[in-house]
Amino acid sequence: MLLLLLLFLTAHIQAQTEQPISIDSCYAKARRNYPLIKQFGLIEKSKSYSLDNVSKGYLPQVTVAGQATYQSDVTQLALNENLSGMLNFEPISKDQYKLYGEVVQPITDLFTLSNQKDLVDINAGVEAQKIEVELYRLYERIDQLFFGMLLVELQIEQNEIVKKDIIAGIEKTKAAIANGTSLKSNLSLLKAELLKAEQRTTELKAGWKSYADMLSLFTRETITTETKLQKPPVPQFSNAINRPELQLYELQKNAFDVQSNIVNTKNLPRFSLFFQGGAGRPALNFLSNNFDMYYFTGLRLNWNISSFYTSGKEKDILQFNRESVELQKETFLFNTNLTVQQQINETAKTEALIKTDEEIIALREEIKNTARNQLENGTISAIDYVSYVNAEDQARQNLLLHQVQLLMVLYNNKTTTGNHN
Repeated sequence: MLLLLLLFLTAHIQAQTEQPISIDSCYAKARRNYPLIKQFGLIEKSKSYSLDNVSKGYLPQVTVAGQATYQSDVTQLALNENLSGMLNFEPISKDQYKLYGEVVQPITDLFTLSNQKDLVDINAGVEAQKIEVELYRLYERIDQLFFGMLLVELQIEQNEIVKKDIIAGIEKTKAAIANGTSLKSNLSLLKAELLKAEQRTTELKAGWKSYADMLSLFTRETITTETKLQKPPVPQFSNAINRPELQLYELQKNAFDVQSNIVNTKNLPRFSLFFQGGAGRPALNFLSNNFDMYYFTGLRLNWNISSFYTSGKEKDILQFNRESVELQKETFLFNTNLTVQQQINETAKTEALIKTDEEIIALREEIKNTARNQLENGTISAIDYVSYVNAEDQARQNLLLHQVQLLMVLYNNKTTTGNHN
C-alpha cells in the first residue's frame, strides 16, 4: 500500500513538472521573487513613521526651562524722606532665579500640517513608483529568455523531422543497394548526416539548458528537460503608452505642487495658545524679593517676515524642477513612440517573410519527396538527396525563426507601451 502511495505521489509530481509553463506565469513569479520587491515594505514603514511624526504637530508643545542669573544692578525706588520712614522696602536681590514650564497649542499650524502629510504621502508614492519602473524591466529580460527557449524548442522539433527524413533516406538507400542501383558510399554519407543531426540536437539542448537555468533563477522554479513551454497567444499591436514612468513623472510634479503650497504657508502669521507656569525670584511681582509661584496664559502671534525674502526664489526653483520633469516626460514619450514605429515596420516585414516562408516550404517539401523516390530508384545520389533535405530544413528553420521573431516583436510592443495588463 505504501509503495502504491509513493508511486502515485511520484507520478503526480512528475505530471506537475511536465506541465507547460506560460510567459505570464514567468512574469508573475519573476516579480514576486525579485529581491527589490521587499523595498515596498520598507517604504510603507518609513511612510507610516513619517506620518506619525507629522501628526505629532497637532499635539501641544511642552517646554521646560530655567535660569539663574546675577546682574550688576536692579530696579530701585527713589523715595523722599517722608515716605522712606513710612515704607519698609527691601531691595531686589541681584541674583535671580526662574524655573518654568510652557505649553503651546498651535492654531494656524493645524491647517498647514495637512500639506506636510500630503508631501510625505506623495514622496512615498514617488519612491514606490521608482521601484515599479525598475521591476518593469523584468518583462524585457523574461521575454529574451522565454522566447530564446521557445525558439530552441521549435528548432529541436524541426531537427527531429530532419532526422526522420535522413532515416527514411537510409532505408531507401538500403533497398537500392539490395537492388544493385546504389552504392554503399551513399549509405555512409546518409549515416554521417544523421550523426551531424544528432550533434545539432546536442548543441540545441545545451543552449536550451542555459536559457532554462537563467529563467529558473528569476522564477525560482526548477525547469528540467521535461518542462515544456506554452506557446504564447499572438497579442494585438498597441500604440497607447501606459508605461509606469508616466505615473512617476506625474507624482514628481504633484510633489513640487505640494512643496509650493508649503512655501506659501511659511509666509503666514502663526497663532497659538499658550500657558506658562513656574516659580522664581522675583515672580510676576518684580518688587517682591521672595520665591513665589506664578502663571499666565494667552494668545501668541509669531510672524517671520524674513521668509518673504526667499519664498519667490523657492517657487521659481520648484517651477524649474516641474518643467524639467515635464521635459523628461516629453523626451520619454518621443523615444517610446519612435520605438513603436520601428516595431510597426518590423511587424509588417516579419509577417511578409512568414507568408513567403510557407510558400517556400511547400515547394521544398515537394522537391524532397520527389528526391526520396529518385533515391530509391538510384537516379540521384545521396548528396543530392541530403541537399534537398537541408534546403527544406533551412526553409522550415527560417519560418520558425520568423514566427518567434513576430511573437517577440509583439510582446516587446506590449513591454514598450506598458500594456501587459
